[in-house]
Amino acid sequence: MPGFVLLMRPRGDGDEAMRIGYTVSKKVGNAVVRNRMKRRLRALAAELLPTSGVPGADHVLIGRQSGIERDYAQLRAELTKALGKVARA
Repeated sequence: MPGFVLLMRPRGDGDEAMRIGYTVSKKVGNAVVRNRMKRRLRALAAELLPTSGVPGADHVLIGRQSGIERDYAQLRAELTKALGKVARA
């Protein structure tokens, strides 16, 4: 199971800007844990979205419990794979 879920929806408003949102449920942990997970998601998005994101779409990363202890390189590989799948769709 990946450390996050990626949702993507094209806006269809003619604007090519990519938007990104982050969310981590209280089920994942306390505020310290959730904020750590959001920081990791922000770093991943800043690194990969400019080149692999879908222009003119909203992207949402939902952090999961398994993403907290997961290695950053593994999360990066998972996001690269997920962005490849949504770009084809």
